[in-house]
Amino acid sequence: MGEKSRSKGGWWGWLLVLIVAAAIAFGIFVTIKKKHHDSKAKAAPVPGPPGAVTKKYADALDSAMQFFDIQKSGKLVDNTITWRGDSALDDGSPAKVDLSKGMYDAGDHMKFGFPMAFTATVLSWSILEYGDQMKAVNQLEPAQDTLKWITDYLINAHISDNVLIVQVGDPVADHKCWDRPEDMTEKRPLTQVNTSFPGSDVAGETAAALASASLVFKPIDSTYSGLLLKHAKQLFSFADNYRGYYSMSIPEVQTYYNSTGYGDELLWAASWLYHATRDISYFNYVTGKSGEEYANWGSPTWFSWDNKLAGTQVLLSRISFFGSKDTSNSAILQKYRDSAEAVVCGLLPKSPSATSSRTESGLIWVSEWNALQHPVASAFLAVVYSDYMLSSRTAEISCNSDSFTPSDLRKFAMSQADYVLGNNPEKMSYVVGYGDNYPKFVHHRGASIPTDSNTGCKDGFQWLDSDKPNPNVAVGGLVGGPFLNETYIDSRNNSMQAEPTTYNSALIVGLLSGLVTTSSVVQSFT
Repeated sequence: MGEKSRSKGGWWGWLLVLIVAAAIAFGIFVTIKKKHHDSKAKAAPVPGPPGAVTKKYADALDSAMQFFDIQKSGKLVDNTITWRGDSALDDGSPAKVDLSKGMYDAGDHMKFGFPMAFTATVLSWSILEYGDQMKAVNQLEPAQDTLKWITDYLINAHISDNVLIVQVGDPVADHKCWDRPEDMTEKRPLTQVNTSFPGSDVAGETAAALASASLVFKPIDSTYSGLLLKHAKQLFSFADNYRGYYSMSIPEVQTYYNSTGYGDELLWAASWLYHATRDISYFNYVTGKSGEEYANWGSPTWFSWDNKLAGTQVLLSRISFFGSKDTSNSAILQKYRDSAEAVVCGLLPKSPSATSSRTESGLIWVSEWNALQHPVASAFLAVVYSDYMLSSRTAEISCNSDSFTPSDLRKFAMSQADYVLGNNPEKMSYVVGYGDNYPKFVHHRGASIPTDSNTGCKDGFQWLDSDKPNPNVAVGGLVGGPFLNETYIDSRNNSMQAEPTTYNSALIVGLLSGLVTTSSVVQSFT
């Protein structure tokens, strides 16, 4: 009996110990949780003017900006690229219009209007958000000059209200040659969209480019800004009133820049026109029937030259953060902001809704072709959204059950930028000319051919097949990037991975401009 009593007493003792321990543990948990919640609920201070510069991003931005000079067509002004000269001076002559400016799309000599206009829109957006930070590292004026080189071309390409030249050159003929742009002799036909062969996607993107650029140039040259806005309005009306896919009107472009929809460009263009004009009709456009039809709220998408929905959602969130009460309180506008946050939540690696589209090292990876477009574009949106949060004193966003701060978004953006700049399994910078180890066999005609070579269209292929590194460095070019297994084949014939594009450059310039230092974003672009 005595033995049984001791066992029973011991059992009650241990139970009491467990109860006390559980109570202490619960108390600690509640305290930590409360502290964690309180710390996250407190908004970070609003940044002031640009602060300390991060050197690696400043150096990379300086490199990235140089690629635009490499891609310029026409009669070059103050040319600093020793292996480039005047080219394509007669572009546009069949229509008696000057299309000599603009930029070559990638490693070839084509001028594709759809991605070129996207390049201009992203570059404008980057300047509008981060012009003060660009100025801090002496890149604002070069960025403005680059933008004008493109918008001068786009204005001239809009030859009448409902006619837009969307391509210069024949891609089939162009790709049968391997020559320097200064030496090319192949014909340069013009391709257009019009009321009979519409292109709401390309006309909409061009409208977005010119509307956003009008904001960039408004404080610099009001006359030029007004011209840009005039063309933007006309192009939007054309895109909206004569609806159709440009790649259905012009089937041959499907091989190169096939459009998968035009609703996103209509919303994108209307969003930029609202920012540029404050005309409520454009706001009503994106929050009315067209928004219902095309916005695809709540379904995250990848921002790219083909799909502008994620960019539109972030851009319209700006109105929710900083707009007047008559617009910022719109229930439909909140849908855009919620969709933007769904995009961001999908990017954050620790979010419950994090995308699985990543490499083992954490790079966003969606496509074999031009793999780096999506992580860089995603990181750009993330840093922009984080700065909207900081500047509006928004402490956190909610991703299902978890909360994330502006700092979390910025860390994600930095992780993608750092991967591109060399923090990857290959230990390679995918920005040509940045760092010590970067691609040496870039798929780029002008870079691959010595300036003193007399080769023409056909015999120039010896330089494509050469086993020697490019004699000219295409500084700043962002190449296609790694495979899913994070390998990269540095071969000139590997255009999937080794070809840089101008729209990639616009995206990396935007991302690096957002990361090079910190400052508050403006409340309004106007």
